[in-house]
Amino acid sequence: MKVVFERPEALQNVPFTYCAGCTHGIIHRMVAEAIDSLGIREKTIGVSPVGCAVFAYDFFNCDVVAAAHGRAPAVATGIKRSHPDKYLFTYQGDGDLAAIGTAEIVHAAARGERITVIFVNNAIYGMTGGQMAPTTLLGQKTDTTPYGRDARANGLPIRVCELLQSLDGVAYIERVSTHDPKHVLQAQKAIKKAFQYQVEDKGFTLIELLSTCPSNWGMTPVESLKWLEENMLPYYKLGVYKDIG
Repeated sequence: MKVVFERPEALQNVPFTYCAGCTHGIIHRMVAEAIDSLGIREKTIGVSPVGCAVFAYDFFNCDVVAAAHGRAPAVATGIKRSHPDKYLFTYQGDGDLAAIGTAEIVHAAARGERITVIFVNNAIYGMTGGQMAPTTLLGQKTDTTPYGRDARANGLPIRVCELLQSLDGVAYIERVSTHDPKHVLQAQKAIKKAFQYQVEDKGFTLIELLSTCPSNWGMTPVESLKWLEENMLPYYKLGVYKDIG
């Protein structure tokens, strides 16, 4: 019988430990498929964050280094400069990248570091229990905004792609989504392109993936996909924000 679907070589043969309905597993697979398709697994090094994906080293079948909260770009920069023949990716959530790690991501992009950033935006702090994140939408209820995020009290949500697109060191930035099969396929292409640009030494690349957090949103997995589509897409516009070609 012809095999038409199997586990990517760049993923370990272990079950994921994420909450039911979370799209981290889908994103992990897309990253692994991109690595496999480019034939770079044995030369790839991942950097895992503090956050829901803190145990990424259990899932990716490549070298993975753990970084302090928000410091994944700095760690990836050090490894890439020490081993320029390797391919580096960071895997970061919105709390990790857009809060404590804001300076790290901005300056890595400004320097044009030859790394690929996988940025998972679910508009909330996942691992630590559902607090407001920099990407939490106005009116969105979280553990620390029980009446909804208020602009005057809590500020406005940060759009990372828009923030970074003006920096000259950036080679490619795209925002994609994981809420249905069509958008997953688009996300898969974007992730592969980001790694391809790193292989071609073009500069800093980042893919932002809109994701769900059913557990902390207080929804079923199906409800969370619908909420992402109806609430996150209008604010976080999908598309390519920079591509030097």
